[in-house]
Amino acid sequence: MSGLRAVLGRELYAYWATPVAWLFLIVFLLLAGVCTFFLGDFFPRGQADLTAFFDFVPWLLLVLVPAASMRLWAEERRGGTFELLLTLPLTPLAAMLGKFLAAWLFVALALMLTFPLWLTVNYLGHPDNGAILAAYLGSMLLGGALLAVGTCLSAATRNQVVAFMLSLVVGLAYLLSGAPQVQDALAPLLPPGVVQALFEFSMLAHFQHIARGVLDLGDVLFFVVTIAVWLCAGALLLKHVEAD
Repeated sequence: MSGLRAVLGRELYAYWATPVAWLFLIVFLLLAGVCTFFLGDFFPRGQADLTAFFDFVPWLLLVLVPAASMRLWAEERRGGTFELLLTLPLTPLAAMLGKFLAAWLFVALALMLTFPLWLTVNYLGHPDNGAILAAYLGSMLLGGALLAVGTCLSAATRNQVVAFMLSLVVGLAYLLSGAPQVQDALAPLLPPGVVQALFEFSMLAHFQHIARGVLDLGDVLFFVVTIAVWLCAGALLLKHVEAD
């Protein structure tokens, strides 16, 4: 646990040691406002809720999360500190978890800073705050799952751009597999069981279920298991590198 806390503290400090983190937050918040009030037709709809915001959250996180995770291990390998970190008295899983938690806290901060949107809809009307809270929880879980993917893939390369692109592609596949347009396109080409399996593995489908205010244990477990699988895969990758 002491090793995990050390990695967590080191990564949290690294985020704020440069202006990059502030730039990411500003861009995310600006995009959140634009997507909610302009692209989401907030005012023409005449309904005080955050449906427009949460419709765009998966796609905002799809870009924010790889940008937050690409440097976690790629920077260590490029800077020559990768091998040094693995010689410290901590397990690969603890190192992976420490970096993941630091990045997840950063993503959580980005989501929490959108609270003025929540205040705005409560000022303009009487939204279902329980559903909004559930949607925020779903956003956190979705961000964590995408981040686990990015943390694992960052350990596979020393190039941050490659890590970003890999995370973006895998995350996009996770999201699009549950999109109605993709499901309709695959239905004539694949057996129904395969199409349904792709839907069940879609982060977008599980997120949308939670975002509607339905907090189902199956949806939560999907994200928890996805996070665990990718972090364990990343730890195994680190162990293999350490052995080499």
